[in-house]
Formats: sequence, C-alpha cells, structure tokens
Amino acid sequence: MTQVVIYTDGACRGNPGPGGWAALLSSGGHRRELSGYEPATTNNRMELRAALEALSILKQPCKVTLWTDSEYLRKGMTEWLKGWKAKGWKTAAKQPVKNADLWQALDAVATRHEIDWRWVKGHAGDPGNEAVDRLANEAIDHGQQG
Repeated sequence: MTQVVIYTDGACRGNPGPGGWAALLSSGGHRRELSGYEPATTNNRMELRAALEALSILKQPCKVTLWTDSEYLRKGMTEWLKGWKAKGWKTAAKQPVKNADLWQALDAVATRHEIDWRWVKGHAGDPGNEAVDRLANEAIDHGQQG
C-alpha cells in the first residue's frame, strides 16, 4: 500500500468570512500542493474541505498520515463520527451536526484509506503546517483579488 503524508489547513478572515484551504501531499519523491477559496465560509468548513480534497485525489487506497492543527477535524474523525452516524447525524444534545455535508463526504472518502489522524500545533514552526497555512492564506488573497 502506498504511503502518503498529508498536511492540511483551513483559514478564514472573519468567521464566517472569506476562506481558504490547503493541502500538501508527499509520497516517495513526489510532492503536490492543493488549495482553494470560498467567498463566505467558516474556519471549520475550510479545515474539513482541506482534508476532503486531499484524500479525494488519491487514486488508490493508501496508508495515510494526515497532519492537522484542527482538533475539530481530528477528533471528529477519530472520536465523534461513529456516534453521529449512530444517532442519525445528531449530536449528544440531539442537535443536527454542524457541517454534516462535509463530514459525510469526508467519511465516505476516508473509508478507502488507512488513515492515522495526527494533530500538530499550529504556528509553531512545523514546516508542513507552516506551508499549508501559507497556501490557505494565499488562496484567500488570490480569491479576493480575482
């Protein structure tokens, strides 16, 4: 199984506001950067979108180490998802799960891979995390200009 390391990040100016997402994928000697922009969104949606887009471009099942500075994303995938699905996409407080559309899409694509969801402290000098933070913010800059 191909091993892939992915760094993801989302950014938002205002919450809600214009947002960007980014992912950096590396495997063997290959490296690929992805990013995108949404004019009106939230930071959490951008965090989810980054992981969704990165996992969606993998052409075959892979063994993935996915680094994120979002505990919302990491805990959602490793701790909360099973309960949400069992409760019909409701929280423990019986409220609809926020961002259910992205969680459902992410769940569907994630099941194709073996994923180790890892947390990295943001803005602490980790090269992969710093790179995706820069790319996500550049996506906002370019989106607002375009």
